[in-house]
Amino acid sequence: MTFHNSRMASMRLRALFAGIVVALGAMGAAQAQSILMIDEERILTESQVGQHIAGQLETIGREIQTELEAAAGPLSEENEALQAETSALSQEAIQERPDLMQRIQQLQANAQQLERLRRVRQQELVQTERQALQPVLQTLQTVLQELVDERSATVLLDRSQVVYGADSIDVTDTVIERLNQRIQTTPVTRVRAPEGESGQ
Repeated sequence: MTFHNSRMASMRLRALFAGIVVALGAMGAAQAQSILMIDEERILTESQVGQHIAGQLETIGREIQTELEAAAGPLSEENEALQAETSALSQEAIQERPDLMQRIQQLQANAQQLERLRRVRQQELVQTERQALQPVLQTLQTVLQELVDERSATVLLDRSQVVYGADSIDVTDTVIERLNQRIQTTPVTRVRAPEGESGQ
C-alpha cells in the first residue's frame, strides 16, 4: 500500500494570488501599469521555511505510512489464510460453511474500514500542511505588499498564470531572500481527526 504524501505544491497560494493579486490605487486610463511576477512554486520549495515544512511533512507522512502498514498486516494475513482454506473448495461449498462466510464478510468490512482510515490520514496530512503554512502566508503577504509599494506596482501575477513574462519583472528571488530573513521555521504539528472519523 502506497500512501500518497502531500507535497508542498499541493498548497498552491491561489488565495493570495488568484489572478491579479494586487491591484492598487486608481490609475489614470492612460497611465501604464507596473507589473511584477513571482513563481509561487519556487517560493514554497526553495525558501528555508518551505523546505522546513516539506521535511517535517515527509517525516509525518512516513509515520502515517507505518501506521497504515501495521493496520493492513492482520488483514493480509487473514486474506492469505482464507485463500489457503478455500482454494480447494467450490463456491457452493464455501457458501455452505457459515464460519468461512462470516470470516470473508468480516475481512471485506475490515478492508473497507482500512480504506476509510487511509483517506482520513491523507486528509490529516493536508490539514497539517495547511495549518503549518498559515504564519508563512501572513509573512509572505507582508513581503509582497512591501515589494508592490517599493516598486509602485499595480499588478502582481504568478508565473503559472502568465504566457510570457520578462525576467526583469520576476521578483521571486527577492521574495525568497526577504522571506528567509523573516521566517526560517514554523511549527508543523500533525493534525489528527477525531477518533470516530478515523474508523478506529
